[in-house]
Amino acid sequence: MEFSKISAPSLKELFINQLETMILSGKLPIGEKLPSERELSESMQVSRAVVNAGISELARKGFLIIKPRVGTFVADYRRNGTLETLISIMNYNGGILRDAEIRSILELRIAFETLAIELCVPKITNEEIGKLKEYVTQMKTTESIDFASELAFLFQHELACLSGNTLLPLIVSSFKIPVMSLWKRFCRLYGIESLHNNTSVLYQYIEDRNLVKAKEWLLTSILDTVQGDRQIYY
Repeated sequence: MEFSKISAPSLKELFINQLETMILSGKLPIGEKLPSERELSESMQVSRAVVNAGISELARKGFLIIKPRVGTFVADYRRNGTLETLISIMNYNGGILRDAEIRSILELRIAFETLAIELCVPKITNEEIGKLKEYVTQMKTTESIDFASELAFLFQHELACLSGNTLLPLIVSSFKIPVMSLWKRFCRLYGIESLHNNTSVLYQYIEDRNLVKAKEWLLTSILDTVQGDRQIYY
């Protein structure tokens, strides 16, 4: 049996995590000016180098704004953030998402997956349908929530690839972490069988080349998790 190496977080990572938590919790509100690097170094008992590197990283992730000769301020990260900002929000509070984040991700899924279906269904081949079927078949037999969620992502990503749109698979991939977390949450609440059923019905409409029904089912199944019988937030 092999055991993985245990790695402690660096001081820089701890610094970043602490400031992210303070920002996301509201203890450091948007627009707040941070103390100087020297003051932060002294109060947090870390080197100036750690503070400087941590602030630069937080600025890159959209949490801070550095104004030369003026100071460092908490940024409006929801307006000016990046995908990394989203991932930090997703990981905040142990991965428990707020309602607004969940709803936003699900709304994006509707937009991206509808486009993928519209582009791929009219021209999909039997061989390509076979690839989608493999994911559905494996999902039916697995008892692992992690693996079922991975298969759901692979199904979605394959649809994006089959769409022929060169950017869509990249966009879908960039949202893998947040979307996977929602599928896992769905499975914990309603079971893997429910996730399999949603995917299986969509697959069947795609196999039948029924574009209208495929789009209708996609919308119905996702909205059900937003405002229906299988909500994943309350």
